[in-house]
Amino acid sequence: MTDPAAALDARILAAIAAYALDDDAFLALALDLFAYQIAHSAPYAAYARGCGFDAAQMPRCVEEIPAVPAAAFKEQRLATFPPERGALWFETSGTTRGSGGRHEFDTPALYEAALLASFDRMMLGDAQRLRYLLLVPEPRERPHSSLGFMMDVVARRRGDGEHGWYAHDDLLEVERFLDDARRACAEGVPVCLATTAFALVGLLDALASRSCRLALPAGSRIMETGGFKGRSRVVQREALYRDASNGLGVPIASIVAEYGMTELSSQYYDAPESRAAIEPRVKRAPPWLRPLVVDERGRLLPAGIVGTVRHLDLANRGSVIAVETEDLGAAVDGGIVLLGREAGAELRGCSLDAEELLHRRG
Repeated sequence: MTDPAAALDARILAAIAAYALDDDAFLALALDLFAYQIAHSAPYAAYARGCGFDAAQMPRCVEEIPAVPAAAFKEQRLATFPPERGALWFETSGTTRGSGGRHEFDTPALYEAALLASFDRMMLGDAQRLRYLLLVPEPRERPHSSLGFMMDVVARRRGDGEHGWYAHDDLLEVERFLDDARRACAEGVPVCLATTAFALVGLLDALASRSCRLALPAGSRIMETGGFKGRSRVVQREALYRDASNGLGVPIASIVAEYGMTELSSQYYDAPESRAAIEPRVKRAPPWLRPLVVDERGRLLPAGIVGTVRHLDLANRGSVIAVETEDLGAAVDGGIVLLGREAGAELRGCSLDAEELLHRRG
């Protein structure tokens, strides 16, 4: 008898490998995934029934698939498998306030396939073997950080064989970063600096205090992973990107924002055609991830109208297909434009962690 999880995984992995999924195929796979999830996750099934859907009354379109609030991961175990089958889990947003939850996986296969397929196309379109300089949590210290896990996979699978982590115990190791960056410059090896916004601020402040500027090798790029608001300081993207371009010698068009959530298994990136300017930039999803912008009653909004961003992620096979955020945005041709967070929304953990670096640089 065929394992339904394995059968779904095979279909999702095929879509990821092809990097293509038309609307009809997406809907068919999404509905099959929804049916599987309500059959194997009691909390999601109960939530779906409250929205008027069950195995006998299925959604007719993607916008009808019930989306759980991202905060639900803090309240319930949202998984389609028993705890003993768990292979890994990530801490969800809010852990800095002690209120985080878990996004659990019974296999890393979908997560790794999704992140590499998107990274290859959106960050490595030129197929460069880069050296990765990482200002994100190191898995040895933060084993349940999805961002750290992601960049560990990328550095090992797509790097030149050398990479470094420079954010340890809330300490930014500036001198070691400079040594490794200068060595890359001397060897002519292009680098990818993966960093949260606040960690990048900390690095640039440290360089300025040393009257130091770098000219990273041609082909270098920066992947900025968000976190512009902290407890006491707001960083403006335009100023940060210009300072980063001047301080590190990387063209603004090679500074790319990644947008992801621990509650998702897939990521968005700045669309290449929108990178010539800093604002506004369009975030593009891979084919197995669909953003919807909805009003306060969950109704789909037309392109250009600001609403709440909802994500349907087929790579979330082991948890919940549809997740609604507290992010505001608008649908545009080719993706979404993000416009900040709803009033009163909780600050994300990555920005708060990174803000500590501004006060503890070494």
